[in-house]
Amino acid sequence: MKKLLALFVLAVTGLSVTVANAGETLDRVSSKKAMVVATNGGWPPQGYLDDNNQLVGFDIDVSREVAKRLGVEISFETPDWATLTGGHWQGRYDLGVGSVTPTKARAKVIDFVGVYYYSPYVYVVHKDSTAKSVADLSGKIIGVETATTSEDFVRRQLEIDAPGLPPVEYKLEPGEIRTFADSMLPFDDLRLGDGVRLNAVIAPEQTAQNAIKNGYPVKILEGDYAFREPLVVIAEKKDPEWTAKVGGIVADMKKDGTLATLTTKWYGKNYSAD
Repeated sequence: MKKLLALFVLAVTGLSVTVANAGETLDRVSSKKAMVVATNGGWPPQGYLDDNNQLVGFDIDVSREVAKRLGVEISFETPDWATLTGGHWQGRYDLGVGSVTPTKARAKVIDFVGVYYYSPYVYVVHKDSTAKSVADLSGKIIGVETATTSEDFVRRQLEIDAPGLPPVEYKLEPGEIRTFADSMLPFDDLRLGDGVRLNAVIAPEQTAQNAIKNGYPVKILEGDYAFREPLVVIAEKKDPEWTAKVGGIVADMKKDGTLATLTTKWYGKNYSAD
């Protein structure tokens, strides 16, 4: 009996060690049956508040689908961009779904769970602008959202950390760079007129199309993508088990066409293809 009891205690002890060594985030989400997703609440159509003050958008739908496949409840937080992409979350968030570009700098502080879609970045000008190409924007005032790949690109500091992508080609020589705390604020300045505050904005094609859809008097320079970026779901670096688990779900969503359906729903185009 004592021998059996000893074996039982040993087994329980071993189980406890296994649980204790489980990834912190995976353990937390599994025990609570809930996860907190950090996202962007002011970046339509990726994530924004609708007329009913509800958070909606592509990233929100992706997050909800991941939660559904995990079998957990979901809640959202909308930290500033630097906090979202800076890691060191200290348990405040379990996952980040905010259309984040995998860069070498970010790889040092966060894990890239998986690429879930791709976004071409475009040059946007006022509808009355006479600019026909990127060359026409040299020496002009360019607006970008701060702490984003748009800013890294315009400053010629962009280093995307993803295999298979061609090197970034820089064609623009801006005269002045102006940064903004929110993705739509540069468009608010551009809508005032060509050169009133800005001559152009560099932004994701989806964001530019959404601005046009919502009546902003702007247009996209045709034929001149700034660059094409992969977007990743992110997590804290301290839990590889959690990263692998959610990464598998993202891969399944790509394989079964869910991401194609969601990008088409929100952007009118399949942006999930490699």
